[in-house]
Amino acid sequence: MSVQLWTWILVGITFALYFGIAIWARAGSTKEFYVAGGGVSPLANGMATAADWMSAASFISMAGIISFAGYDGSVYLMGWTGGYVLLALLLAPYLRKFGKFTVPDFIGDRYYSNTARTVAVICALIVSFTYVAGQMRGVGIVFSQFLQVEITTGVVIGMAVVLVFAFLGGMKGITYTQVAQYCVLIFAFMVPAIFISIQMTGNIIPQIGMGGRVEDGTYLLEKLDSLHTQLGFKEYTEGTKSTWDVFAITLALMAGTAGLPHVIVRFFTVPNVKDARKSAGLALLLIAILYTTAPAVSVFARTNLIETVSNQEYTALPQWFKNWEDTGLIAWSDKNGDGKIQYVNGEATTGKPEFTEARGASGERLIANASAETNELYVDRDIMVLANPEIAQLPAWVIALVAAGGLAAALSTAAGLLLVISTSVSHDLIKKQLKPNISEKGELMAARISIFVAIIVAGLFGIYPPGFVAAVVALAFGLAAASFFPAIVLGIFDKRMNKQGAISGMVVGIILMLFYMIRFKTGLIGVMEPLPASEWWFDTSPEGFGTVAMTVNVIISVIVSRLTPAPPESVQEIVEHIRIPSGAGEAQSH
Repeated sequence: MSVQLWTWILVGITFALYFGIAIWARAGSTKEFYVAGGGVSPLANGMATAADWMSAASFISMAGIISFAGYDGSVYLMGWTGGYVLLALLLAPYLRKFGKFTVPDFIGDRYYSNTARTVAVICALIVSFTYVAGQMRGVGIVFSQFLQVEITTGVVIGMAVVLVFAFLGGMKGITYTQVAQYCVLIFAFMVPAIFISIQMTGNIIPQIGMGGRVEDGTYLLEKLDSLHTQLGFKEYTEGTKSTWDVFAITLALMAGTAGLPHVIVRFFTVPNVKDARKSAGLALLLIAILYTTAPAVSVFARTNLIETVSNQEYTALPQWFKNWEDTGLIAWSDKNGDGKIQYVNGEATTGKPEFTEARGASGERLIANASAETNELYVDRDIMVLANPEIAQLPAWVIALVAAGGLAAALSTAAGLLLVISTSVSHDLIKKQLKPNISEKGELMAARISIFVAIIVAGLFGIYPPGFVAAVVALAFGLAAASFFPAIVLGIFDKRMNKQGAISGMVVGIILMLFYMIRFKTGLIGVMEPLPASEWWFDTSPEGFGTVAMTVNVIISVIVSRLTPAPPESVQEIVEHIRIPSGAGEAQSH
């Protein structure tokens, strides 16, 4: 059977499973819609948390980044993994004991202020929409290649799928759908990795295969370093980022992780604090399976790409290259007219690539804005994991399985994020502020309408994203670090932190991060272009600037809180209470 037929079969089966679970787990109350009724087992919640956590950025883009950046890409592994540990140990148990199932709810009650709650809602919406853009883009990329549709059409299909199981089941439907999605995505990621590890090094364990020897007896990483230097790239195993920027990006990703609202809410779906801790530990183990395999997949994919494409006659290239050309995610411009692909260090395009409808003399898809540099090949990083099984000539069912896994990763996180958006609007804005007397039925309807609107907006972000998937997601983490993280940590560990301090810190932090992101990463369309890296403040990349904005947030929060009245005694007592581990069995009910 063809890859496309296998894809239709596997994607069809997995989608039928997701829809079946969504119908079975329909939410009948706001508690089921928001926190799955609070009765999910630690194992199921651990699997759901892992699926929620491992987004399209983890499945599709992380290995793609490492594949091109080499050693420099390790900051994503360190930051995202370390951030989950920080969340599980430092914040989750205390937030669970506080008993509020959304970050704006915690901030509103802890800082005894609807203004603080509103600022938190705005921050949650900014963070969640930035993050969900990456997920919808990932969905579009998978559909465009494997189902042979335009990326825009793929995004629309993804929107419809998420709408069904998020609209019907809320957190209850999403939780059990994510359990199934974890199984699909981890199987889809590991099977090709194991196949290619055996193929290249004879080792069944990819993590060990990455450090193994290839046919000629040299180590795989040595071979890749050699290929890189021959083509003018830096050695794969050497970094180029400054120590400060590595630290800044890692810390921003860690703090951003701990402040991500869609992950925090997962700890409210279990019966008590003890189960929250158990599910956090299980999720970490389940996440580690993919995260320890990603560097190996990166090495395999990069080596195979260079050996398959570099200095090869275009007419002799395998079919996978021409298939991906049709999506606009890989392209070649024959600048010297020799009919061969010159893949060397340098840009193949000036800015974002644009492709002409015409074909070159060899049948290649032409880049309209090819630069004067000698590199002739443009490769979008997001295709590396998806194209890897095709490059390695694995069976059609394995190639299709990766498509199903990529969709599972993107859809699971998108659903969690969309629930956060709807909860922020229906619970924290409407129920808590605008219409306190709204009925449960009315609140549930408001939540579903919010999800519908959020999906439309998320789809537009997916069609017009500011960069490739992981770059968008990394910026979301910076926004979360700059806004939520200080307010949550200081709210738990500093009794003296008051509403004036928290509000000032969040507002300054999110505005500073947004300004830097627009100025150096995305620009303003039609108004200004993003500034080059030579203009970075303190030699800090936009992905790492969340650390600077977070530090400014903390300083302002502490100074303002000390210059204004202390919080009420009742609030200070709550802060004391949530830090006491004994008797933490059942969290206070919402």
